[in-house]
Amino acid sequence: MTDKVIENNQVTIMGEIVSTFTYSHEIFGEGFYMVEVKVQRLSDSFDVIPMMVSERLIDVSADYRGYYIEVNGQFRSYNRHEERKNRLVLSVFAREIAFVEEIEESAKTNQIFLDGYICKAPIYRKTPLGREIADLLLAVNRPYGKSDYIPCICWGRNALFASGFEVGERCSVWGRIQSREYMKKIDEETVEKRVAYEVSVSKLELSREEVQE
Repeated sequence: MTDKVIENNQVTIMGEIVSTFTYSHEIFGEGFYMVEVKVQRLSDSFDVIPMMVSERLIDVSADYRGYYIEVNGQFRSYNRHEERKNRLVLSVFAREIAFVEEIEESAKTNQIFLDGYICKAPIYRKTPLGREIADLLLAVNRPYGKSDYIPCICWGRNALFASGFEVGERCSVWGRIQSREYMKKIDEETVEKRVAYEVSVSKLELSREEVQE
């Protein structure tokens, strides 16, 4: 059962560690820590992706900044209460970590597969330049009755296809994890720069239908 649930949320990223480890929490005496991984895109830009890792997988007291790693795991979420409301916090949960000498240009550095359920009506819109976009929120089951809530963004024909999805329908998506900066208005005088994380969808399926960009 557990293995089957793990199959519905699979992530592989390859990149450079760009921060030190910071303590997150402890479960049954096992400490978990956060670290940031810089993952190159096909273009000259990159994504900085937060990773949660057990102290049993890596020496969290060491400074690995500048080292390259390959990580297999899952994309997970939890709600953090702040500013009188809950905020969805996302990170890659590492199950396997391997250090690599270098990352080849042809390497697939950022891949994700999710199989879950639409838990919010899709939001479909067009950019000022006419590009179609659809936002999905996918609930992906985890062992012990838990779920991860993963925001996904679709483009072009995928967006039009996804705009017709209904809450409760089962959906599979393939894509990559991306980071995006935005400005959050805290009050009348304060604006704070924040980073959102989401899955940029390259392919999705619903009820045996399939569309590919």
